[in-house]
Amino acid sequence: MPGWDEIEEMTGEGKPHSKNDDINKLILRVFATEEGQRLMAWWQENLLEQPVAVPGSSSDFAFYREGQNSVIRDLEARIKRARNL
Repeated sequence: MPGWDEIEEMTGEGKPHSKNDDINKLILRVFATEEGQRLMAWWQENLLEQPVAVPGSSSDFAFYREGQNSVIRDLEARIKRARNL
């Protein structure tokens, strides 16, 4: 199908391979390092494990904080997917 060439190609084993797989593997390699693990642990402690909103804060702040958390959750999900490739 035209257009799908950029998204998915077949690997030597006949399994689909996507550019997302490559990015997921890259993220896994980066966060498998000691420094990457320290950074992820810091993000989890200082962002994910903190309240998104506190009484009296602006809803804009909650949206901002949830955006931060979303990026970290995406990285964690990509690391898990790369480990299962």
